[in-house]
Amino acid sequence: MIRLFWSVRGGMLKIPLLTGLLLYGVLSAYAQVSEPKRLSPDEAVDMAIKNNLGLEAERINLDTKKRASGYVWNRFVPAVNVSGTLMRDNWATVQPGFDIIPGPPLSLTPTSTILPQWRVIGNVGANLTLNFAMFAAIESVKMDYQTGLLTFEKARLQIERDVRKAYNQILLTEANAVLLQESFANTQRQAEMAEANYRAGLAPRLTWLQAQVALENMRPTIDELENGLNAMRGSFAITLGLPYDTVFELEVFSREDFYIPLDVVELISKAASQKPDILELQRMIAQIQQSRKAMALQLYTPNLILDWNLNYTSLADPFKDSWGDADNWRKGGSFSVILGMRLNTLFPFTIEGQGLKDMDNTLSSLRINLAQAIRGTELEIFTKINSLEKTFTSTEVQKAAVDLAEQSYNLTEEAFRAGLQDLQTVRSSALALDQAKLQLLTQQFNYLNDLIDLEYSVGVPFGTLSSGGTLSNKGSAR
Repeated sequence: MIRLFWSVRGGMLKIPLLTGLLLYGVLSAYAQVSEPKRLSPDEAVDMAIKNNLGLEAERINLDTKKRASGYVWNRFVPAVNVSGTLMRDNWATVQPGFDIIPGPPLSLTPTSTILPQWRVIGNVGANLTLNFAMFAAIESVKMDYQTGLLTFEKARLQIERDVRKAYNQILLTEANAVLLQESFANTQRQAEMAEANYRAGLAPRLTWLQAQVALENMRPTIDELENGLNAMRGSFAITLGLPYDTVFELEVFSREDFYIPLDVVELISKAASQKPDILELQRMIAQIQQSRKAMALQLYTPNLILDWNLNYTSLADPFKDSWGDADNWRKGGSFSVILGMRLNTLFPFTIEGQGLKDMDNTLSSLRINLAQAIRGTELEIFTKINSLEKTFTSTEVQKAAVDLAEQSYNLTEEAFRAGLQDLQTVRSSALALDQAKLQLLTQQFNYLNDLIDLEYSVGVPFGTLSSGGTLSNKGSAR
């Protein structure tokens, strides 16, 4: 057996080649699995859309509607029926006849024949019903497919919006974790300074103990934040269709200026005609109007029925006589053109007439929903833009607050190191700095997420506003 050898502290460790190769493979696989997967926002969106089960169900439903639209002409294919019947009469049928007796004089003798009670009948028929409603129904099926496209696109955009916001939320939580680690490092440094001051006689032992307590009190907060971040990352991985324990890195954006000029009137105008929810409602109203038109034509216009059939009936006993004897078969059939309509549909109190009334009520409700959606969108955009303006103003103020908090903390820490300030003052200054930094980060991420919501409401591609662009230099239609 071939063996591999490694020197271990002067000794010799022997491992079989097969075991060594297996160990190498496991370590290599582990290294590959442990390597973080770097994700950009666009890559995360693509993965979520590709692996989302709800969207896959919508895709299947859309495929059904597409197929129905592609084969909508099949309603002009006649219904063809083929049947064979084995039938037995309850009573025997007597068929009268005459026998001719030749020779002078020529005479006729009446006779009778008992027909077989069992008979075989073969039938082939085709039927086609034509009316004006068929053409309206064809258009309705095509509109149903167009509505399905909008519904699918709306579901896709909602997933993209949610993934981008979740992506930003993870970045915010990670940034918060970094700030907390920095705060922990500062607290640890303060504890070391408190110990040094205590040993140098510049501070009492109580100050040193308080610094140690403050340091230990931060550990549960860090652990809780890390656990929450891990849960958030696991949920995000599942959303992308990855195992929950997938290790990945998110690209951190580096924009400093978050302000984007926004025109309220322009955005409201675009949202009223481009927001996915409004487009879907408009398409649904148009589709129901077309369906109502088809129903009205079905009820109030006549039907033209084309019917053709051909049948063969056996006159012989199917159990005794030959089926191949042409004389034993009687051929029949007909072609009919029928024009007619149901009269009860002309009365509004019938089931059919009430069905039209129900569709009218449905249309009225949808129009009200559309009006409410447009007004709600106007209010939503107006409120969102005000929120963005407020957030931007708060962000600018918060930047100045962070600068002041950093100066205050640095001066307080220098004074504490020299024994001129107590630990509580330093802790208060450090807490103020941490809160200022966290507030600044939160405001920046809130501004970015509000822009993503605004992009969805206006109906422009994601990134038109949240990537720093404007409606004029980016496309305004999906």
